[in-house]
Amino acid sequence: MNIKDHIRQIPDFPTPGILFYDISTLLAHADAWQVTMGRLANAVRAQQPDILVGIESRGFLVAAPLALKLGCGFVMARKRGKLPGKTVRYEYALEYGSDIIEMQDDAVAPGQKVVVLDDLLATGGTMAATTALLRQMGADVKGAACIIELSFLGGRDRLDIPVTSVVAYDE
Repeated sequence: MNIKDHIRQIPDFPTPGILFYDISTLLAHADAWQVTMGRLANAVRAQQPDILVGIESRGFLVAAPLALKLGCGFVMARKRGKLPGKTVRYEYALEYGSDIIEMQDDAVAPGQKVVVLDDLLATGGTMAATTALLRQMGADVKGAACIIELSFLGGRDRLDIPVTSVVAYDE
C-alpha cells in the first residue's frame, strides 16, 4: 500500500508558501492507518523501547496507539505550561526566537530505553530538543520515528540517533 495516497497536501497552510501534509485523511482510512502503524511497529520494536515519547500534539496520535501495540509505556513531550505537576524543561532555538519543551519530571526513569515519535520530521529542531531533554533526564534514547519525513529539509542530519520514517518527500 502506498501511504502517500492517504496523506492530503494542503498548499498555503498555515501561511502562504507552505505545503501542509495532513494526516487526518490517513487516520480516517482504517486500512491505511493499520498498515502505517504496522510499519512503525516493525521498525520501533527492533529498538526494544520501554517507553515511547510522543511530541505535542500529533505525535500523541502516533505514539499512544503504537505503545499499546508494542506493550510499552507512553509519555508526552509538551510545550511549556501544558503539563501538571513538576516538570523538566529544555529551551531550544528556532529560526526566529526560541521555544521550550517539557516533560513531567517522573515521566522516564534513568536508563529507560526510549523512542521518540512525531507525525512529521521537518528541520529536526523539536525532535533534537526532545532527545536532549530525555538525555538530560537520564533516558537511553534509542531512536526516533515518524510517519512523514521532509527529507529535503535535512532534519535527520540534526539527530544522532537512528530515524525511521514511513514515507519521505524529497521536494
